[in-house]
Amino acid sequence: MKPHGDIAQQQANLIVTSTLLMLLIIVPVIALTLFFAYRYRQSNTEATYAPDWDHSTRLELVIWGAPLLIIIALGAITWISTHKLDPFRPLDRISEDKPLAADVKPLQVYAVAMDWKWLFIYPEQGVALVNELAAPVDRPIHFHFTSTSVMNTFYVPALAGMIYAMPGMQTQLHAVINKAGIYDGMSAQYSGAGFSDMRFKFHGLSDEQFAQWVESNKAGGNTLTRADYLKLEQPSTKDPIQRFASVEPGLWGAIVDRCVDGKKMCSSQMMAIDAAGGAGKGGVAGTMRSAWRDADGAARERTVVAALCTPTNPLGLAQAGTSAETAAQKN
Repeated sequence: MKPHGDIAQQQANLIVTSTLLMLLIIVPVIALTLFFAYRYRQSNTEATYAPDWDHSTRLELVIWGAPLLIIIALGAITWISTHKLDPFRPLDRISEDKPLAADVKPLQVYAVAMDWKWLFIYPEQGVALVNELAAPVDRPIHFHFTSTSVMNTFYVPALAGMIYAMPGMQTQLHAVINKAGIYDGMSAQYSGAGFSDMRFKFHGLSDEQFAQWVESNKAGGNTLTRADYLKLEQPSTKDPIQRFASVEPGLWGAIVDRCVDGKKMCSSQMMAIDAAGGAGKGGVAGTMRSAWRDADGAARERTVVAALCTPTNPLGLAQAGTSAETAAQKN
């Protein structure tokens, strides 16, 4: 309830305001319950006894009017804050007393929820890290989230609320950190055996410190290639921090499209085929078995849709059949 990011602070204030509004009803009800129990106890012979009483317009107005006004107030606050704190909405201020300068460009961060680790890619700085995140103080951050397998939740309590990461999709978050420090980050949704260790540190740094942090990552890491990503994607627990000095071009798009290895059909391609009428019975031949392993390291396989034609799968079109092309021509 005492965060160091403006979005999280606004959310904390919203919780306090909502609680106080609800206490306007809860406190009097509790007090009156205790008062009535005491005043109209059986041993109090001085209390008014009115067995035929059944209605009071004044009392009805109080009983229904006060909660109605509070519900209207809560509804108005919810409507305004839902739009104002929309995670997809760009920031219009740095903090309550500091407006956002027109020439400030948000820091872009791509975040991938894996089993069971976090991968953070900085496209402008060209670096990537596993289980470590950093950003300059008082600079807007624009997060893009996705997941490799199951739905997960990104949560840095000091920064902003929880945001879901889902495979094949992109969610977003606009946030800012207002005070330098090291903050806890975690997964806030159960996602399997390694969930409890799916944690990382978020560093709020000055502009100079952030520049030094970027340079240190470039000096002490390798290139994050598609092959490296496929290794990271395999389930593992308690992973140490890993640093990559550069990132292979096009990796993020392939992650979201779920076709990093070049053998599986990309989601966008699959949706285009579906929009054109589908691949028909010939599409059954376009599946293949893909290597995988479980949390214990045991070898497994899973069925995926093969790419129709890629540099690594030149015969894929013949394997998948020509029904997709025929359907596309008809439509």
